[in-house]
Order: sequence, then C-alpha cells, then structure tokens
Amino acid sequence: MKNRSCIRMLMLASLFSLFVTVTLAQKGEWQLGTDVYNRYIWRGMDFGNSPSIQPSLSYTNSGFTIGAWGAYATNFDYQETDLYVSYDIKEVVTLMVTDYFFPGGVVGNNAYFKYDEDVTGHVFEGSVIFNGMDKIPFSLSLNYNFYGADADNSFYAELGYGGEAKDVEYNVFIGATTGKGIYLPDGSDNFSVVNLGLSLSKAVTVTEAFSLPITASVITNPQAQNIFFVVGFSF
Repeated sequence: MKNRSCIRMLMLASLFSLFVTVTLAQKGEWQLGTDVYNRYIWRGMDFGNSPSIQPSLSYTNSGFTIGAWGAYATNFDYQETDLYVSYDIKEVVTLMVTDYFFPGGVVGNNAYFKYDEDVTGHVFEGSVIFNGMDKIPFSLSLNYNFYGADADNSFYAELGYGGEAKDVEYNVFIGATTGKGIYLPDGSDNFSVVNLGLSLSKAVTVTEAFSLPITASVITNPQAQNIFFVVGFSF
C-alpha cells in the first residue's frame, strides 16, 4: 500500500512540475476573485449551514491552469482549501486533478503534509469535463476520487444544459453517484440522483464602469429529500 501511495504522489508531483515548467516560463494570465453565497451547496450537500466566503486565484497559460480555491463558513464551522491543475483542449474538454483539503481551526492538528493513504486528510479527484459547444449546449463532468481519505473512491457525474435568454444565463443540471460513498452519508449503496436544479446568472449594472455578477439557484437532493435556495455574487 505504501509503495502505491509513493508512486501516485510521484505522478502528481511530476504533473505539477511539468505544468510549472511549461507555463511559468512564459507569459500567462493571473486571475483572482471572491464569491459570497448565503449557503455553500456542492453536489447536493450543504457545507457549513452558513453563508460562505469563497476566494480563488489561478494562473493560466497555453491551456494549462494551476489554481487555489477556498470556502469559509461565516459561522466558523467549516473550512476548505483546494488546489488544482487542469488542461483545456480547445476549450471543449477539460482534464483536471483536484486536491481537496479541510483545515481545522487549530493549525497543529491539520497534518497537511501527510500523504500516506491510511492517515491523510487529502482527497484527490480526477475529472474529465465536456464544456459544451455552441451547437451542443450540453455539459458533462465525470469525477472520481482516486486517492486519499475516501475509502469508497466515490464517483460523481453531472449533466447540464445551458444557454442565455434576455441577458440571463441559465443552466439546468442533474448529478448522480453510482453507489456507496461521500455523496450518500446514510450508507446506502445504490445509484442515486443527489443534485438536481436550475441556476440563473445575470450581470447587474451598478455604474457605467462596474457591474456585479449575481447567481441564484434552486437545488434539490432527491436522495436526501432536501432542497436549497442559493444566491450569491462575485467580485
């Protein structure tokens, strides 16, 4: 098991090193921003039961992106800090590896640099994402937890259909998991729809030089028999 852990971590380190060598040696694009939502709902699950502040930063060059993303509940009950590497193929298909981590308030208990699969708090996910095209307004993401603190190696797939009507962007989505895993906290082991809903986004003009992107979503989790109304803005 330890040999497999070392091999996987070496592969991830090699991928990261290749990205840094290819992109940082050239000029690219830096991006940073923050989203603020009344709830952090991810794949049909509520994280924090509180408004959430979600900062992000990234660097993109030649189709490669390396970035960091976080979520911090305003009631201080939940924190998340993720790192990711992705590669876009003609902006149609995205290949991504994400390192999910959930730091605690006491730094000494975080053990961030422990990567042995038996003790690590990291979860590594591999994703293949079809972003859709003008003539094919569907999106599809396939996501698999291949290493870390998820003994069930959970799988999640999401299908979306999006477009724009009268300056409002919309996306209808349905997400499901194939069986036992983190998306089914009740321990069930069946194919389950866990994320079903509609999102609307619109840029609200504040001044001639500034507009504020607003997003509102109605999200249901049929498996958990739950529903959420989420609204937020980005800056």
